[in-house]
Amino acid sequence: MRHRKDTLKLGRTSAHLQELLGSLVCNLVLVRRIRTTVVKAKAARRLAERMVTLAKRNTLPSRRAAVARLHRQDVVKSLFEQVGPAFKDRAGGYTRIVRLGQRAGDGAEMAILEWVNYVPQPKAKKKEKKEKPGEKPEAKAPEKKTEKKTEKKAKEKAKAKA
Repeated sequence: MRHRKDTLKLGRTSAHLQELLGSLVCNLVLVRRIRTTVVKAKAARRLAERMVTLAKRNTLPSRRAAVARLHRQDVVKSLFEQVGPAFKDRAGGYTRIVRLGQRAGDGAEMAILEWVNYVPQPKAKKKEKKEKPGEKPEAKAPEKKTEKKTEKKAKEKAKAKA
């Protein structure tokens, strides 16, 4: 029976599971939004919430605890300098899970794990030249290759005579 067991195994050894969750949280800190399965998102959410709580404390022992779990100094620095202060006034619930549906290959339930204060940046559209009505765009006349060849031959003959 599975009574009072709150940890997920995800079919991995404990070391592999810790590395997987640490990697997911590192990517969440760096990219602000990750796409994964629902089960992995729920497991990573738990670690992410704990890391934000450590970042809000902003003490040396909490920084060391974060490095021990995430194994990356650059991520911990970003966590303590950007993510922690952003949630200073919030008492929990720093992440959200948005369900996406099933993955095409194997039918696994997919989800997006993101910070609750995440605002997606609109993608910059390429500026296209607008044509005025009634005007046709001018096309460049292609130069004939034969003219270039004859010019080259004429230059070579002139050099040979000189």
